[in-house]
Parts: sequence; C-alpha cells; structure tokens
Amino acid sequence: MLLHPIPGSLVWPAAMVVWGPGFISASHRHHCVQLVMALEGALRGGPAEEWKSCGAALVRPDAFHEVDARDGAVLIGFVDAESELGAALRERMRRDIVPLGARQVARWRKALKPPLSEALVERWVKSELLNRRRTVRIHPGVNRVLRYLRESLPVAEDFSLGKLAGISGLSRSRLMHVFTESVGVPIRPYVLWLRVQRAACDLMGGASVTAAAQNAGFSDAAHLTRTFRRMLGTTPSDLALRKRASRGVSMESVEPVATRTIQPERYRPRWQPS
Repeated sequence: MLLHPIPGSLVWPAAMVVWGPGFISASHRHHCVQLVMALEGALRGGPAEEWKSCGAALVRPDAFHEVDARDGAVLIGFVDAESELGAALRERMRRDIVPLGARQVARWRKALKPPLSEALVERWVKSELLNRRRTVRIHPGVNRVLRYLRESLPVAEDFSLGKLAGISGLSRSRLMHVFTESVGVPIRPYVLWLRVQRAACDLMGGASVTAAAQNAGFSDAAHLTRTFRRMLGTTPSDLALRKRASRGVSMESVEPVATRTIQPERYRPRWQPS
C-alpha cells in the first residue's frame, strides 16, 4: 500500500498511488484523501449502512468506510490531506464518500490500460490529478514543525509539545491552535499518521512487523497491528504479503510538492474559501 519515500524529500510523503489485486477492507478511517478505482467492473463501498456500487470513489479524510473490490485489479491513491493536492481534492467533496462519474472513470481506465507500469501511472497522475493542485497556506511556525516531523521521525524521539513549540517559536497553546487551523488536524493524530506511513514503508521494504513497529515509534508489534486495523482496515502482516503482487509510485517522484507559507498577519484558516 505504501512505498519508501524519495531520499531527502522534505514532504513525507505527499501521496502514494498503488495498484494490484482486489481486496476487501473492514470498516476503518485514516487521515488522508483516498481514491479507489476498479480497473474493470465495479467496486462496492461506503459507510456500513449505505453501500454503493461504482467504478471509482473519493473518500474524505477521517470518514469511516469499507471497500469490497475483490473482483479485479484495483488502483488506490492515498493523498496526504495536508498537501496542496489533498486540499484541492477535499474541496471537491461534499460528502464523506463521493462516487465518480462513469465518463471520468472510463477516461481514466482508457489512460490506464493494462499492463500498468510506473511510467503509465506517472503520466496519468500528471494529467488527471496534479493539474488541479492549489497552494496550501500554512502558518510559518507550523511549517517549521511539519518539516521537523517529516525529517526526524525515523531518528528523533522527542515529539513533545514543548519541543515542537520551541521549534515553531510559539507558545504551546498557540501552536496547538494554529497547527489545527493550518493543517486541519491536531498535532497528535497527525504524528500518528506519519508513524503509520513509516511502518508501512518498512513493511513494503521487507521489514518484520516487530522491526517496523520499533522503527516507527510504536510500543510493540501488537500496538502497530491495532493501529493498522483501525486506520487502514488491514493488518501489518496482510500488507507485507501483498507487497509481492502490488506495485506503486510516490507522487514525490512525479513532481515535488511545494508548500507556501504566509506571514502571521495574513494568516487565515486553511479551509477558508478565498
């Protein structure tokens, strides 16, 4: 589901697109915008009480959902809600689950005719996803914290509020307020999402569940497994097994995502319309 980010990248990671055999997920949620597309036929999904059938769908961040896409190959995009692409996609969504129109699905399938390759998917990403990017406005102090978190997660252990406040140059209470307004999620849930990504990257690279848990800062393998079930609807072991049949590409390798900061006196909440 996730691959290693490009070495040295400051945005970690902005998005992943993966493709492989069909799957079924239990009810779960995660803090990203998710695109799920059946490369042929249809998939079923949505909240447990309101399943729908479609060729592809967008899922809003933090929305509980289930997916049944067992009948054929599937392409899945996980887009960081804090990226400019995530902001653009989220603005298009009026509901938690948004089925995409048949014409759009047909156009995407035509562009993604099997056999899929990284080059083919990269061309599709550029023409169909990145063309809608918008600039994300983030408070400069928050931007310093985001850079620290993305760069330091594999090596640092101190992600305390006091440490992050010092990096931001803001008081603890001010940082908590401004971080949530800038990013759209409080600090702790955001750090957890980064840890899940780190563990997923290690698992796809062949690490054991125990090693992946330790490297990402989870207390043990059981803690990582519980978090995976809740946030991704799968287990670390299932993810490790799927890597043999799945492929993927990071949007970091397609085109770097630039984050623009603004001065405090011009600061506005990120989701406020222009």
